Amino acid sequence: MADRFDAKYLKDVDSMHFIMPFMFPNRCDNETFFSFRIDLTPLNEYIQKKNSTNPEYKYNMFQCMIAAALKTITLRSKLSIFIHNRKMYKRNEVSAAFTVKQVFSDDGGEVLAFIHSKPEWTIDDLHNEIHRQLIKLKNKNYVDESTGFMDKFNALPKWISRPALDIVCKMEKKGLIPPALVETDPYHSTVNFANLGSIGLPSGYHHLTNWGTTSMFIVIGKMGRMPFYENDEVVFRDGVEINITMDERIADGYYFSKSMKMMQYFISHPELLDRPFNEKLDDEIYSKI
Repeated sequence: MADRFDAKYLKDVDSMHFIMPFMFPNRCDNETFFSFRIDLTPLNEYIQKKNSTNPEYKYNMFQCMIAAALKTITLRSKLSIFIHNRKMYKRNEVSAAFTVKQVFSDDGGEVLAFIHSKPEWTIDDLHNEIHRQLIKLKNKNYVDESTGFMDKFNALPKWISRPALDIVCKMEKKGLIPPALVETDPYHSTVNFANLGSIGLPSGYHHLTNWGTTSMFIVIGKMGRMPFYENDEVVFRDGVEINITMDERIADGYYFSKSMKMMQYFISHPELLDRPFNEKLDDEIYSKI
């Protein structure tokens, strides 16, 4: 079995994970959901401290959420697995994608941001990369590669574009699609983000797709005052709700549980985001998660 341009084929998997893609071949039929509420008190203090030096581009909650997810995926390697054409693959890199609204209006265009994370990165590296991309993406004349590809097909006569797109989809399913066509496609990233809070919406769930390779989708809602339990009492603090959709075929429930707790820990202890993404937690901390 051949490797892909973006991943290595996993030959030595246990029987269950070998058989599951044949029993349940579609990613959208294998969605599992996680939801948790985060107390933002320590994160807000962390962001305030990071911004105390008045950087040109401010640190914000969304960047911290992406950093926490990338650090978790870097340390929890099974989260980088995807199933495509009934085969399991391990990605060559950890990546994140999200949509950027160029203008907040009904007619404002959308472009795609794609982050190629590196194991030695910290949140500062991520912050700088997002800033670099946003400068480019906010240009009204900019069109990302994936959108440009779709625009070209849409401009063709439909009797040409429809069969051509059928061929493209079949090639993608077989893993034969040219890398250049999907290099900014968010559904070929490790994790896809939707920051609904930026448009004033509460958190919700987002489906996975059978197109592409993304096994993880994270939706972040609007920040606000929320109830939390403390010493058998309800207290109100700044909080946010996060909902995650995963392909349940890539790992078991215990692995997912440990991974989600790790991500929550990074958000609640954001100073760890200043450390390299591939720096492991101390055994004492890991045992508590």
